Amino acid sequence: MKFHAKRCGAIFTLACLLLAGCGGGSGGDSGGGNNEPPATGGITRTGITIAVGPITGFGSVIVNGISYETNASTTFTKDGQDAIQANFSLGQVVLIQGTIDDDNTNALATSVEFDDNVEGPVSSIDNATHTIVVLGQTVQVILTTSIDDSCPATWDALDGFLGVAAVEVSGSVPDDGTIEASRIECKNVVGELEVTGVIAVGSLDTGVMTFRINALTVDYSGVSILQNFPDGVISEGDLVEAKDNDGGGLGGSGELVATSLEFKGDRFAKNEGDHMEVEGFITRIGTVPETDFDVGDITVTTIPGTTVWEGGDASNLNLNLKVEVEGEFNDADVLVATKVEIKQATAVRVTGLVDSVDADTLAILGITITTEVGKTRFEDKAGEAPLDMFEIGDLNSAGGDYVEVRGQESPAGEIFALILERDDPRSETRLRGFVTDMVVAAPNLTVLGVTIQTTAGVTEFIDSRGSTEVEFENEDDFWAAVNEGSLIDVKGTETDPQILLAEEIELEME
Repeated sequence: MKFHAKRCGAIFTLACLLLAGCGGGSGGDSGGGNNEPPATGGITRTGITIAVGPITGFGSVIVNGISYETNASTTFTKDGQDAIQANFSLGQVVLIQGTIDDDNTNALATSVEFDDNVEGPVSSIDNATHTIVVLGQTVQVILTTSIDDSCPATWDALDGFLGVAAVEVSGSVPDDGTIEASRIECKNVVGELEVTGVIAVGSLDTGVMTFRINALTVDYSGVSILQNFPDGVISEGDLVEAKDNDGGGLGGSGELVATSLEFKGDRFAKNEGDHMEVEGFITRIGTVPETDFDVGDITVTTIPGTTVWEGGDASNLNLNLKVEVEGEFNDADVLVATKVEIKQATAVRVTGLVDSVDADTLAILGITITTEVGKTRFEDKAGEAPLDMFEIGDLNSAGGDYVEVRGQESPAGEIFALILERDDPRSETRLRGFVTDMVVAAPNLTVLGVTIQTTAGVTEFIDSRGSTEVEFENEDDFWAAVNEGSLIDVKGTETDPQILLAEEIELEME
């Protein structure tokens, strides 16, 4: 095992670590069911299968587009405690170990684990950059972050997070230590405080027994046992989980006074022949990126001319790029990739009443939206009894359901949905996307085939490209700044199937 596998490059291993409280979002069936292992349709791989990524669906547990069946023998672990499948929620990053056949069609989970990245009170927010700080950890809220119904905040205005006692965050971690949140849940009371991350180089003082994880100082002088540390020794670069689980809270200088400290590196073996499917950030680039890069603490190599590339190719590889890699480990603990998918930036969104539903597609504002089981995260937040296992077939085919779709413009003028949320009906319609055409002689824009109509003296024009949101001094300044390819966010009223009358329009930085 290479030394860097216990580091974070090892930050990623916790992006995969496992738990969270079950909030108002979708959950799954109990892990104590009587499902039998699926029949094997293809040739079963000889090694085990390891999957790391956010949960995108239930029934089974769907991660990285693969549906992992569970049965009475499947073990579920939540923050080191026994759990059931119903305790898990969409967007939580989990570690699954099990089996899968060569066709990726029949998969069985023998274990499903989850641990959050950080849990504690929010100390600051930045609406312009959509970030919050929790226990010294910067959390990036993105369009594909699932925000639980327990939270009053939305992606658009995060101020509400300061009004809750504590939040619990699950996500993936790039090289800079920022947590890109895939799910945030809120707590009514501040209970257990915990953070997982890498002990910063130069911060470990074994005399006073303190170290730092990003901006948070951890005091471990009250910890009696160092759990699972190699040779019982704590080192800089270790991936650790620090907890205060006795309600003592933060110390006088804002430090976390830990009551337990656990080494979280090396969560699974990397045996030759083991299959792995992992989603995460590139945390290291070698001299020849195509044949040497890290996804978290996993060293990856590709085979030129053999490895399949999706969403780009080897020339697109760079630090902090999000990718999904599939392959098998060789005898040197290196994942030999059979496929590398480059994850595109997510920038488009539409919120409004559904026009129609047909098979795996729907339409809002006349925009065609495509969904795919395993890749689209479906979440129901409508009514007093939202569906746990919500899917596109549950939408009213005649239209009228109120939904929010976030995803990618693919193909041009259409949306591939990464998240589809049904909510209680509202009159507000929103659209976020790129300007494809402007009628220069009139105050209109076109986004995803929808005509955006603005009204002089009525529409509010906002500049969100800087660190703070400001109103344009006059409308002419907005029209001078916007052009084809600009990213805008519009709030208004649908007056026709493909016409949106803007009440507010924001010019954003992509």
